[in-house]
Amino acid sequence: MEDVVIRSASKKDISVILDLLYELGRPKPKKDSQLDTFEKLITKYSSESDKEILVAENQASVVGMVSITYLSRLNQEFFEMYIPELIVTQNYKNQGIGKKLIESCVKLAKDKKCHRIRLESGNQRKESHIFYKSLGFEQSGLSFTKNLK
Repeated sequence: MEDVVIRSASKKDISVILDLLYELGRPKPKKDSQLDTFEKLITKYSSESDKEILVAENQASVVGMVSITYLSRLNQEFFEMYIPELIVTQNYKNQGIGKKLIESCVKLAKDKKCHRIRLESGNQRKESHIFYKSLGFEQSGLSFTKNLK
């Protein structure tokens, strides 16, 4: 999709970023104060030097996003790029936008001399697994979580 532009997110993108996160299955605010907290978290995330949010924009409408964190590892000289979230809105899936977002991540990772890019994908997201493998990602481990709340 040639008319899609990948750019750094700005404050004006916060509400659409939240909508994309909800579409991904992230929790929705239960009250206005929680919405305000979520907006502040996105603003804080974007301001930290080891984090970035990129958005995919199609004709002035944000249709996808990726969040990035640069992690230092105890046994690596260079950062690892970790991708906590990647989402393309349903109406724009299978149009090459996710691939453009990943290609932008690869370019950033190479520019920062990262030793690898890592992401996680829920067990139920079979189509996403096929997508990541088609872009050269390998399944390299299992993820375990312990919910505390």
